[in-house]
Amino acid sequence: MATIPSLPSRDDVLRMARNTTDITGQLLDTAGNITRIAINTFDPRDGSGAEVLRVLRETTAELAEASASPQAQEAFYRIVDTLTRLGTSGAPLAVHPVSEPAQALLTALGDSLLPVLDAVEPAVEEFADALGDLVEATSPLLPAAAGVAAGALLAVTPILRAAADVLRESSPELRRVADALTAALAPLMPLQVALAERAAAAGAGVVRATLPPLADLAEATAATAKAARPMLVAGEELLVSGLEQLQPLLLAAASRTGRVARAAAVRVSAAVSPAAERGVVVSVTPV
Repeated sequence: MATIPSLPSRDDVLRMARNTTDITGQLLDTAGNITRIAINTFDPRDGSGAEVLRVLRETTAELAEASASPQAQEAFYRIVDTLTRLGTSGAPLAVHPVSEPAQALLTALGDSLLPVLDAVEPAVEEFADALGDLVEATSPLLPAAAGVAAGALLAVTPILRAAADVLRESSPELRRVADALTAALAPLMPLQVALAERAAAAGAGVVRATLPPLADLAEATAATAKAARPMLVAGEELLVSGLEQLQPLLLAAASRTGRVARAAAVRVSAAVSPAAERGVVVSVTPV
């Protein structure tokens, strides 16, 4: 049996009434401000309202005069005619047989891309967050990078201008080069197309021949990895346990090395400046 919701308390009722009153007051203040702005705009006493009405009247008259001209009427007729032609010529495309493969292609692309986008979305979000952190961390370097880029652009500008002047002066030679290249490459285009078709056919044959062995190899690799998974997990556990056992030894060795280095530094300092403290003998024994 469903439970009956509890009634709001007196404080909740008062809070809701106060919020409602505040919102109503804000709406009334906004409406009053809008009304005041409209009255001040069109008030004939200070001349602004009459000026606004005069400008609106002149603008409307000019628009009416411009739209009544033969040129405007012809332009309107041409726009309507163009829209009508587009509608009558574009409507059959929706029911044309060519549109069915296009719709099928779009549907297939959408169905194929949605799972990919869903799978990539967390990685993209993480990458965006990491990129934002990187940009925020490198923000002190951005002014210097901008200055270097501006200097590089200023240095390259004279070179570009000189190159543009040279090319502009050498336009006849450039046309001769273009004509020579066109005359030399035009007979080779049909041969290139034929070779591209043969290469595409050969590539398709190679792909068809190599896909089954690749599928077999992928299945065998997956089966091997599945069979060797316990060994891999055991090896990882041995490696981690070995690192855990070596950690105290490494820490102890690092600490001992640090103490020896400090002792050597003290001895070297005492040997270099023996007159600094004649009555003090410093002796450090490594543990």
